[in-house]
Amino acid sequence: MIEGVVVRTLEPKTDDRGRVVELFRCDGPAPHVAAQIHLTTVFPGVVKAWHRHRRRTDTLAVVSGLVRLGLYDAREGSKTENELNQFFLGDHAPLAVTVPAGVWFGMKGCGTAESLVIVVTDRPHDPKLPDEDRIDPVLNEIPFDWERRDR
Repeated sequence: MIEGVVVRTLEPKTDDRGRVVELFRCDGPAPHVAAQIHLTTVFPGVVKAWHRHRRRTDTLAVVSGLVRLGLYDAREGSKTENELNQFFLGDHAPLAVTVPAGVWFGMKGCGTAESLVIVVTDRPHDPKLPDEDRIDPVLNEIPFDWERRDR
């Protein structure tokens, strides 16, 4: 596992009225103050990658649909430098994944429906001073293949 990445299994509590799922907690295994909470979506088959934040930590949870989340540690001197991680997050894979600053990440929509991803960050987005680097999802140095493996 990439150094600083925290993966937590979400535990739905269900009764005859429905369910409740604690997505994020300030006293949880990857606590950070929620400076911003936003929704991002991913259409089926679409890859939203690669980007990283220089100072910001993000925690992601999928509340509808399914995404394949890829992580790559390009942090120079990290104990897990050049390590890849992959996770599936969604309806049948109830996980919250914390991505530390400096780790490249991206996601691909799986299935047939738009996926809804909630993101909690420890720093708000500042459009005047973006804390983000982006590279092409395919043409890059990251050894991660976004193609399906059942073809």
